[in-house]
Amino acid sequence: MKPRLLVLSGTSGAGKTTVAERLLADPRYGRARTATTRAPRDGEVDGVEYDFLTEEAFRAGLAQGAFVEHADVYGNLYGTPRANLEAILDSGRHCVLVVDVQGVRNLRQQAIEAYTTYVFVEAPSPEELKRRLERRGKDDPAAIERRLEAAAKEREEAEGFDLVLTNDDVESAVRRMVAHAGLDWTPHRAEE
Repeated sequence: MKPRLLVLSGTSGAGKTTVAERLLADPRYGRARTATTRAPRDGEVDGVEYDFLTEEAFRAGLAQGAFVEHADVYGNLYGTPRANLEAILDSGRHCVLVVDVQGVRNLRQQAIEAYTTYVFVEAPSPEELKRRLERRGKDDPAAIERRLEAAAKEREEAEGFDLVLTNDDVESAVRRMVAHAGLDWTPHRAEE
């Protein structure tokens, strides 16, 4: 099977990164690392979680066409370097992208040499989404409210995706997603 591109998007706090991490337990999948202008959080390493760039370097990359998608998210620039995406596909693995809905709009305009499935990940309910945002402890109450307001608008775009995936149970969600995309997935756990 030719390598495919799985694009995971959705609201902040829906668990798209968690879904991606479970998917990536299978070595046939790889994640294209995102670049960002935001400062690293505690424990984040440049070139591992993200490529951390200055705004000047990011904008220079944009001008050179180095990104397949980009977006301004809560005042920080995020984007997927074309080289990161192509490296995964060229290795023969399916490529997983985790991007904001703005990035999806941008990505749809690019010529990507891979079959692409767009997946909108959502929490089971607005109440659960709020609980998840509070539980992760990254934002103050005002920022959580902004994210919840943005989530309502982002949810309106879900109908344009190939699959709307309710992340009620991560393992089950991943299985539903790969079945929809016509892919195989075997969770390889470190303890096995």
